[in-house]
Amino acid sequence: MELWILFGSFAVLMLIGTPIAFCLGVASFATILYLGLPPLVIFQRLNSGMSVFTLLAIPFFIYAGDLMVRGGIASRIVAFAGSLVGHMRGGLGQVNIAASTLFGGISGSAVAEAAAVGGLMIPQMKARGYGVDYAVNVTSMAALIALLLPPSHNMIIYSISAGGKISIADLFTAGIIPGLLLAAALMLTAYFVARSRGYPTEPFPGFSAVVHLAAVAVPGLLLIGIIFGGVRSGIFTATESSCIAVLYALLVTVFVYRQMNWEGFVHATLGAVRTTAMVLLIIGTAAGFSWLMAYLRVPAALIDGMNAISQNPLIILLLLNVLMLLLGTFMDMGPMIIITTPIFLPVAASYGIDPVHFGVIMILNLGIGLNTPPVGAVQFVACAVGKISVWQAMRSIWPFYGAGLVVLGLVTYIPAISLWLPSVFK
Repeated sequence: MELWILFGSFAVLMLIGTPIAFCLGVASFATILYLGLPPLVIFQRLNSGMSVFTLLAIPFFIYAGDLMVRGGIASRIVAFAGSLVGHMRGGLGQVNIAASTLFGGISGSAVAEAAAVGGLMIPQMKARGYGVDYAVNVTSMAALIALLLPPSHNMIIYSISAGGKISIADLFTAGIIPGLLLAAALMLTAYFVARSRGYPTEPFPGFSAVVHLAAVAVPGLLLIGIIFGGVRSGIFTATESSCIAVLYALLVTVFVYRQMNWEGFVHATLGAVRTTAMVLLIIGTAAGFSWLMAYLRVPAALIDGMNAISQNPLIILLLLNVLMLLLGTFMDMGPMIIITTPIFLPVAASYGIDPVHFGVIMILNLGIGLNTPPVGAVQFVACAVGKISVWQAMRSIWPFYGAGLVVLGLVTYIPAISLWLPSVFK
């Protein structure tokens, strides 16, 4: 009955459109009352869920991303990417993916990337004769690359949800090859779709223009090396690197590009505050929800259920992937990581699956859910920029979904894709 109250009230509140933080908080509070535990417990868990020092990295990385978008770093990265791959078939689609890969290594947020790169690329693609559905689908799927590259916010959340026992530096490193593999798969898909639709290529600007645009983009791109190199080498922590990212972004946008004005600074600051408040409230309520699931022994019950179906790790990984893909269609990524990590990670560990490897699988899997209605945040942002409905985009997104699922399969069943690079650095 306790589980029926917990999950039933959560599902009902979601179906009637209640914000996710309140769904988690009300469901947890109702279950606590039924169990006869002191109501103060849920508020203690909410507070302890938000009072984690490592979580400071998330608002600062969000802030740095906003500053870079408003300060001209994103537009220069897009211009540099265009000079590199614009001459390929479906040129602006290739530029979109390449720019998302470069910008993803700075922003760490799929939603921010869809808004920033999409805001620059989708209008250009529409103006040059590309189908708006193609432009939106390329943007929304390419935005998922940011989830796998450092400084991915969701990898930080996964590490915290796992009890802080998983190295954020290892997670950052493990996501690099899968992220580049996803970029390559999407570029190949974009090429064939563009070829079938007869989309144009862009003229090659010449090597001198490439060198010039690279030099202009270097101040922004240096941030990738600063964040990854500093965290990986142990010079500073992920939290400290986020503060350095904000300071660096301010210096570059104010003194190098000279594009940041007072109005843009205020908007970026307020936007980061609003996003941080929303994220932390979700994290706090999800922490209480996760504690209740552990108290009610949900992970142990799931392990027993999986054992009854199969004891083959390959089958277990398939089942976990299918389950996460289904859940990802109904919940946003942050709460999903916080809620399901305490459940799924013990299951994966009981079958000998490396926690870092499983983290990359989870991030990529739930990232695909960000492009799946009815709760697809990245899809909604890209469609809003492109001014089309979600259903219009969904009709032609399947080749890009297929590319994402192929990469997910490779990452799932070839652990070396995720684990080789961390072993090299160690």
